[in-house]
Amino acid sequence: MYNFCTLFNKHYLTRGLALYDSLKKNCYSFHLYIFAFDESSYSVLKKLNLDNATIISLTQFEDKELLDVKNSRTNTEYCWTSTSSTILYVLENFDVENCTYIDADIYFYASPEAIFEEMGKNSILITEHRYSSQYSSELTISGRYCVQFVTFKNDERALKALRWWRERCLEWCYNRYEDGKFGDQLYLDDWTERFEGVHVLKHLGGGLAPWNIQQYSIYKDDFNFLGTEIKTGKEFEVIFYHFHFLRFFTNGQIDLGDRLLNKNILILFYKPYLKLLEQIKSEIIKIDKSFDPNGTSNKPIKLKTPLTYLKRKLKGIHNIYYPEEIMEQ
Repeated sequence: MYNFCTLFNKHYLTRGLALYDSLKKNCYSFHLYIFAFDESSYSVLKKLNLDNATIISLTQFEDKELLDVKNSRTNTEYCWTSTSSTILYVLENFDVENCTYIDADIYFYASPEAIFEEMGKNSILITEHRYSSQYSSELTISGRYCVQFVTFKNDERALKALRWWRERCLEWCYNRYEDGKFGDQLYLDDWTERFEGVHVLKHLGGGLAPWNIQQYSIYKDDFNFLGTEIKTGKEFEVIFYHFHFLRFFTNGQIDLGDRLLNKNILILFYKPYLKLLEQIKSEIIKIDKSFDPNGTSNKPIKLKTPLTYLKRKLKGIHNIYYPEEIMEQ
């Protein structure tokens, strides 16, 4: 049994349900503990009666320590602050041998079995950003490791690290770089030296994302999504892709972020994923007609500054589309 947990509010509800859908398709035995970070998402999730999920509300989850810092954090910062606490909550309140936190905007294309086999007898598994060369400067701020898929077994070594991480996030967890810290993420950078039993994932198919996809050639056969590392020729099966920085706007535009994404990636990953999000959105609206699960902005898209626009243009990044433009790719 693979036990996962994730957290999201209404703005990520369609993505969280897509994550659940991908687990059902690719994971023969799993349970997903979903921490609903607002009443709207909690209400919809409860009505859906998901077979392999437990829905946990904020009133169930939040303790005094979290509530003491909540008002000092933005919504995003509070989610980051809470990540370690969601894992600990599952390990302490449910009879499970392990728990893996996964970001809500991850989608599985194959079983995660190979990841857990690689983990072996270790107590903790973490994943690297594996930045492409053009984004390597981000290591300083964002860190070597990404809090997108992190596994803790319910043992002494893992709980020691997990409780340490929770304490650090309660002390400081903000959306800025300061004194070697950034959000909940830079705390992981020395874990292979600080704690025992920490394994860094080697499988290239775990952790594909906009910041590293440029290093790989991705293709699909009749059944599987496969990849080749361009530099080494190493082949692998795609396990999951992280759809980081999707933004939806009221004029129908979608921003895929400021990373280089070639046409093949748009066809294989983004086109089916965005189509699925629209299908899920339609199902949610049947339950609650007033609900806007994509969290659309109140304004048409505008890049933050003319400098940002110029930077994207010079790099050949044109990741702003209408849905029909994506479907035509």
